[in-house]
Amino acid sequence: MNQALRNPAAGGIEDVFRRAVALSRAASPTLAERRDRLARLRALVVENETRFAEVISADFGNRSSTETLIAETLFLLAEIKHATKNLSRWMAPKHVATELQYFPAKNKLLPQPLGVVGIIAPWNYPLQLTLAPTIAAIAAGNRVMIKPSELVPHFSALLQKLIADKFDDTELMVTGIDGDISERFAALPFDHLIFTGSTRVGRLVAEAAGRNLTPVTLELGGKSPAIIDRSADIAEAAERIVYGKLMNAGQTCIAPDYVLIARGRADEFVAKANSAVARMFGTSPDNKDYTSIVSDKHYARLEGLVQDAAARGAKIVQAAKPDDPAWKAKRKFPPTFINGATTDMKVMQEEIFGPILPVFACDTTDAAIDHINAHDRPLALYWFGKDDAARDQVLTRTVSGGVTVNDCLFHFVQANQPMGGVGASGIGAYHGEWGFRGLSKMKPVFYRSPFNRLADLYPPYGGKIARLIKLLRFMS
Repeated sequence: MNQALRNPAAGGIEDVFRRAVALSRAASPTLAERRDRLARLRALVVENETRFAEVISADFGNRSSTETLIAETLFLLAEIKHATKNLSRWMAPKHVATELQYFPAKNKLLPQPLGVVGIIAPWNYPLQLTLAPTIAAIAAGNRVMIKPSELVPHFSALLQKLIADKFDDTELMVTGIDGDISERFAALPFDHLIFTGSTRVGRLVAEAAGRNLTPVTLELGGKSPAIIDRSADIAEAAERIVYGKLMNAGQTCIAPDYVLIARGRADEFVAKANSAVARMFGTSPDNKDYTSIVSDKHYARLEGLVQDAAARGAKIVQAAKPDDPAWKAKRKFPPTFINGATTDMKVMQEEIFGPILPVFACDTTDAAIDHINAHDRPLALYWFGKDDAARDQVLTRTVSGGVTVNDCLFHFVQANQPMGGVGASGIGAYHGEWGFRGLSKMKPVFYRSPFNRLADLYPPYGGKIARLIKLLRFMS
C-alpha cells in the first residue's frame, strides 16, 4: 500500500515548501479566499464520508462507521462551520486600550498569517486530528503541509489524492509516508509545526523544530485520571467512564487512563463498569461496534501490561472470554479492568492507549490530588460526584490540559474552548478562535497622534524632561 502513496511534485516536499513560502510572503489570503478554502475542505469531507470510514476501518482491522462519523466527521463539520461563521470577526483588527500618558494615540492588534504551517498527524483519529488543525491554519490564512501516519496507509493515500484534487499543492498538500519523509518534513523551517502523538516522539519533534527556531504546538498524552468522589452515583459514573474509555478501543489521547476511587467502592465500580461493557459492546469479538487495535505490536504491548499487573497481584476482570482466539485474530483486545492496581505496575506507569482500565484505591480527595500531582500533568482529568466543594478542590489544586465534570471527553469538542496539554502532555492549543490566534501573528500597532507630546522626551535633556518624567512617574 505504501507504494501508492508517493511524494508529490517533481522536486519533492522541499520544492513545494519553497514555493509555498514564496507565495505566503507575497500576499495574505483575503476573507473570501479563506472561506473558499474552508468550503472546499468541507466538501471534501462531506463527499467522501463513507470512503473515509471504509479506509479507516481497513487500516484498523475494524472500526464502526458510526464511530468514525461521531468522533471525526461531525466534529470537523462543526469546526468548519464555526470558523466560517466567525472568521470575519477573528480577522478584524482588535482595538486595544491606550494608557493615559499616550492619549490620544491608538493601539491595535492586527492578525496576520504566519506563513507555512506543518502538521504531523497521528493514526488514532486520522481524519479529525489531521484536519482540525488544518482548519485553524487555513482560517488564519496560512498555507499547510501535512505528513500523515504510516500506520494508516489506506487513509493516508485517500487523503493525499482527495486534497490534491481540490487544492493547489502550495495551498494544502499531503506528503508521502515512505523512506526518510518524517525526518525531512520535521527538518523544514516551517513558520509553525503542529504534532499530535506520544510525549516521547513529541520531544524529538520539538528538538528538530528548535534547530530552525520553529514554534510548535504539541498535543501529546499521558495518564488522564478519572476521580470518582464519594458523592458520585457509581452506576452513572461507570457507564460514562466505560463509554469514554472504549471509544476507539481506548486509542484516544484524552481517554480516562485510570480510576481513583475510595477503597470500599472499587469492587462495586468494577462490577457496574463490567456490566456497562456487556450492554454496549456485548462479549463477542464479532461485535462490529468495537474497534480493533491498530497493529500487532500495539496489541502485544497491551497483553504485556495485563500480564505484568496480574503477576503483581491485581485482579483482572473482563466481561468477555479472553481465551477465545478470535479476539487476537481480529486484533480486538477484550475490555479489561485492573482491580487493585498499584504504583509498581507498568499499567500505572505509562500511558495505556487501549481498553485497559486500572482501578486505584484513594480514600480521600487529598490523597487523589496528591497522587495526580506526584506525576506529569495530564492531558485530561475527569471528576464524578455531587459535592461541589470536593470538585472545586480538585479543580483548583490540580493542573491538566482540560476537565470534564460528570462525564468524559466532552470538553474536547467545545468550539469556544482551547484544546491542549500542559507540561509533558503538550504545548499550545487550538480549536475555534484559540487555533486562529495561535496560528496568527497578532501584530501590535501603535498609531501616534499629532497632538501627543512624545517629542518632549527627545534630547537635549533639561528642565522640561524632568517635569515630564515627574508627571509620567505620577501616572505610572
